[in-house]
Amino acid sequence: MRKKGLNNTVHLEEDDAIVLDNVTHVYTNAPVLKNVSLRIKRGEFVFIVGASGSGKSTLIKLLLREIVATKGGVYVLGENLSTMKRRRVPAFRRRLGVVFQDFRLLKDMNVYENVAFAQRVTQVPRAKMDKSVPAILKYVGLAGKYKAKPKHLSGGEQQRVALARALVNQPEILLCDEPTGNLDPANSQEIMRLLNVFNRRGTTVVVVTHNKEIVDQMHKRVITVRRGVIERDIKFGEYEPGEYEEQEYEAQEYEAEEYEAQEYEAEEYEAEEYEAEEYETGEYDYEN
Repeated sequence: MRKKGLNNTVHLEEDDAIVLDNVTHVYTNAPVLKNVSLRIKRGEFVFIVGASGSGKSTLIKLLLREIVATKGGVYVLGENLSTMKRRRVPAFRRRLGVVFQDFRLLKDMNVYENVAFAQRVTQVPRAKMDKSVPAILKYVGLAGKYKAKPKHLSGGEQQRVALARALVNQPEILLCDEPTGNLDPANSQEIMRLLNVFNRRGTTVVVVTHNKEIVDQMHKRVITVRRGVIERDIKFGEYEPGEYEEQEYEAQEYEAEEYEAQEYEAEEYEAEEYEAEEYETGEYDYEN
């Protein structure tokens, strides 16, 4: 299908989650993004990396429709964000989940209430909420802390609450802006493990990060932004170019699959550690 943007026409495919077509964005006469084009398919896991000021945060704001591109087309889940009416934005954002570096939890609410808030604003029936909130909290390992206020949680626990809140409505796309920026290595690994699990269940995951170790370990698609342009886009990449990227594609694919098998070994672990009650509120089940 073809969709018309402000200045162009782009072909959208059914499995496209995100498409940027020759996008330029200007702040105070200085271009932050310059003629950026990229395509992310449904179900992909993508890292966006680059130095501070390279344009990564601007990309996230464009995808959330917090800002509108100065030029070019931004398409998310088939929606043209460049021409979207303001009244349509809240409904569009309900199809997305967002996780930030600073958690952005409501301090006067406990864990359960923070997660439930995401469903209250979308007018989810109470009966459905009573099933989905405990299920997702159990899945991220916080069932026993549902009454705790954010100030009584560690950084890793707060980020897991934020992740549960972002996922409770089963978003089609999960956008994560430096989700491990305030976490120690162990908690960073746990957050990425959970992101990978949900990606394997069909959620498109886009992670903006400076965490070189995580990127290098996971061998996902890596998009490098430098001075407002996409400098590099590698399907099974590392934070910086290296020997790994010089291997044949087949070898890359095998190594990535082998890593996943070792790092996220056995669905039994998930069932034992994060066994959730049946999640019957949407198209897929957290258990299957």
